[in-house]
Amino acid sequence: MSIPSLFDQSLTLPVIGAPLFIISHPPLVLAQCMAGIVGSFPALNARPKEQLDEWLAEITETLHAAKLKQPERRIAPFAVNQIIHASNDRLDHDMGLCEKYKVPMLITSLRAPGDVAKQAHGWGGIVFHDVISIRHAEKAIEAGVDGLILVCAGAGGHAGTLSPFALVREVRKFYDGPIALSGSIAHGASILAAQAMGADFAYIGTRFIATQEARAVDAYKDMIVNSNAQDIVYSPLFTGVHGNYLKGSVKNAGLDPDNLPVADKTSMNFGGSAAKAWKDIWGAGQGVGQMDDAPSTAEVVARLQREYRDAAATTHADSARFL
Repeated sequence: MSIPSLFDQSLTLPVIGAPLFIISHPPLVLAQCMAGIVGSFPALNARPKEQLDEWLAEITETLHAAKLKQPERRIAPFAVNQIIHASNDRLDHDMGLCEKYKVPMLITSLRAPGDVAKQAHGWGGIVFHDVISIRHAEKAIEAGVDGLILVCAGAGGHAGTLSPFALVREVRKFYDGPIALSGSIAHGASILAAQAMGADFAYIGTRFIATQEARAVDAYKDMIVNSNAQDIVYSPLFTGVHGNYLKGSVKNAGLDPDNLPVADKTSMNFGGSAAKAWKDIWGAGQGVGQMDDAPSTAEVVARLQREYRDAAATTHADSARFL
């Protein structure tokens, strides 16, 4: 499997921080990159759209200065998430700014990113695309992407239903390029497990919502820390696409998470609730039960490193008995 040279000697762990709608912003992205994992954010998080220019300038200049100051340090590249859909009327504007700053990596979602991939390749960037099925993976490969992100059961926000054991191996039957795996990964041992299954990177989102740098309200972070897997509800009610959300936030919006109404897609009226998707209904993955605090991003990555190394040593010792 060929890993893009972008990642050579720049990562401390094979981890991509998932772009978190509303939550990811320059302080979180920079903290992730400085800790040695790919930091990312949705372009749509920069509002108004003119703010995207400021964010890209800040991230690009800060990382460049850090690399000049500490050339031996592993500082990861960053990525921008672009929504490839007719409803995103900012796409041309935002892609123009990504080209201006030669953003090293794009993470694309929804439709296959043919034209976007060509544009990114023109300035030397790479493109990884979110997929939840074999059909989506095949279309993304045909569009010329450089890597796939397999969004499996248990991932936060919009997520698929397939087990990673199923989807990774099926994709590997026809694709030998880079794969990032998403779905309840919040521990270093899970990063190692993702690699053992055939993925190259772990794609981690929820763990970074409960960090000091994340742009999430304290109540959101506290709810993640105090929740476990059974506190996650999977529903299409809030955006028209199935996703995983914290039951506590659904209850706070005046709804019964175990008896949700049918969505009115024309008005997005959540059964009479005045709640707003993403602002009041909080996305999270099934890995929340592994999170007991909201430390700095640097501390989260340091823990993941320790857990990853411990798991590698233990797994090697255990597997040696059968080899």
